[in-house]
Amino acid sequence: MTNEAALPARAPGASLLIAVATAAIFASASLLFALQPLFAKLALPLLGGSPAVWTTALAFYQAALVAGYLYADRLQRLGKLGVQAGLHGVVLALAAAVALPLGVTTLLGAPPSGAPTLWFLGVLTLSIGAPFIALSATAPLVQAWVARGAPGVDPYPLYAASNLGSFASLLAYPLLIEPAFGGQAQAMGWSVGFGFGAVLI
Repeated sequence: MTNEAALPARAPGASLLIAVATAAIFASASLLFALQPLFAKLALPLLGGSPAVWTTALAFYQAALVAGYLYADRLQRLGKLGVQAGLHGVVLALAAAVALPLGVTTLLGAPPSGAPTLWFLGVLTLSIGAPFIALSATAPLVQAWVARGAPGVDPYPLYAASNLGSFASLLAYPLLIEPAFGGQAQAMGWSVGFGFGAVLI
């Protein structure tokens, strides 16, 4: 017996739901993986490309990714899907309000002359923390919503959309985006993309 045979009948509108869910997950993964080299392009002129700077950025990205997964896990325990979606919509709106248009925050002033690790962690948190966490929560949240809200739809193939979005972004950034656009144009394009992705979610 195949997995499809074991599933109940699909709900009406399931094909449209899967299409939108796939697009939302693909967009969020693409935005997430484009944000990492893009923000480095914006911030590194202030700091240089030392190993400590890259290590700090990677540590922040990993911590923010875990925070996003933890947020998604807690949010999907809140009962009704409408409540979850509404709260996540508020989170996306707040992330846009505090972090867009994308740029390096000036709230912490210029980088210190000594070790800039704490300063850079603060800049990363204030500049991209909210949208990074919100985007990293998208794939597990949308998969859980599809599993609960659409009987007969297998949510696991949506993992492929996330992987494809990540891979496409990692390829497109050095080959297409970075050579063709300056940092400010990339930041504005990413900000518009975040708004589009939020609408899909």
